[in-house]
Amino acid sequence: MKKRDIPSADVPAVRVAGLKKKYPRAAEYAVGGISFEVQRGEIVGLLGHNGAGKSTTLKCLTGMLPYREGEISIFGNPVKGDATAAKMCFGFVTDDHAVFSKMTGLEYIAFMADVYGVPKDVRESRVEELQKCFNLGDKIDNLISSYSHGMKQKICMMSSLIHDPALWILDEPMLGLDPTTMNAVSEFMRAYAEKGGAVLFSTHNLDAVRRICDRAMVIRGGLIEADMSVKGIGDGELPERFFLRGGEVEE
Repeated sequence: MKKRDIPSADVPAVRVAGLKKKYPRAAEYAVGGISFEVQRGEIVGLLGHNGAGKSTTLKCLTGMLPYREGEISIFGNPVKGDATAAKMCFGFVTDDHAVFSKMTGLEYIAFMADVYGVPKDVRESRVEELQKCFNLGDKIDNLISSYSHGMKQKICMMSSLIHDPALWILDEPMLGLDPTTMNAVSEFMRAYAEKGGAVLFSTHNLDAVRRICDRAMVIRGGLIEADMSVKGIGDGELPERFFLRGGEVEE
């Protein structure tokens, strides 16, 4: 993985200030006013149960959902003011595998490379590098409609990384992956961060956060309830009031 060209070190990868989001006709805010930063070289887990506000936060951050209150910037580029510049800095893996199923895996990666302006002479080496982690093998030439859930997850991850973004954002990335691929993705995330990239992903699984992350932000009811370092923390050492029921966040 190549060193990334990113702004000066005092600019965070992600800056969210006072973000609020309410869906039409909803009585309550899905996100009730949160602020946080993610620094380059950092892996951060957004940890919470279903409906806590994780996906809404990520979709506002990536420009998929509009929001009226608060500010979000990606490497200093405001999502509202310069959305194109902000989006060029990150790759995003959604939780619903939104892909063109009538394309082959390789065709879809090529499509995403075109979107981000990746030169054709660069793509082959990047696909080869990504195959080492995600290991689709010859199936990369098959139609996506024939893929299993886990294979669709892999092709989404590969296509989100084809432009070598400085920030990788993922919504529940480990769901549907086999243990071997989960370990490979974890190692990829660590190498990615060591090269100066930043990772922000949502999950409801404490074990994934404990194994991979530098920090965990616990979100509950659309608010960040805790923001803590998890470096060097072992089993049973995180606050029990946040985590119950076999490694999942208490609802």
